[in-house]
Amino acid sequence: VQLQASGGGLVQAGGSLRLSCAASGRASGSYTTAWFRQTPGKEREFVGALWRSNIRTYYADSVKGRFTISRDSAKNTVYLQMNSLTPEDSAVYYCAGDPSLILSSLRNPKDYDYWGQGTLVTVSS
Repeated sequence: VQLQASGGGLVQAGGSLRLSCAASGRASGSYTTAWFRQTPGKEREFVGALWRSNIRTYYADSVKGRFTISRDSAKNTVYLQMNSLTPEDSAVYYCAGDPSLILSSLRNPKDYDYWGQGTLVTVSS
C-alpha cells in the first residue's frame, strides 16, 4: 500500500485547509487511516483516525470540533478537513494506515505499517 499526502500550505489563523491522503494498492476502507503531525524536536502526535469501513472517527482533544476526517471510497482517498486553524496547528502532517490495528494502539505511530510522505501546514498569526 502506498499513501500520498497532499494539500498542505500556508494559511492565516482562523482559516481552513483540507489535506488528502490518496491510497493505492488496497482499498482504504479495509484498514484504519490516521493523521499524525510532527514539529521539529517533538514526537509524532496523533491527530485523528478513521476506523476501517467507516465505523467511527477518533480525534485528539486538541483538534476535536475543528478537524474532520472523511473518506471518498470512489477516489480511495481519506481527507482531513481542518477549520479554525491556529499557529499551534503548524506541523508536517502525515497520513498512516494499518489493516490490523487494535483500538488501544490507535494513537501510537509505531503500530502503523503504511505512511505517506508528509505535507507541511503553516498557520500564520
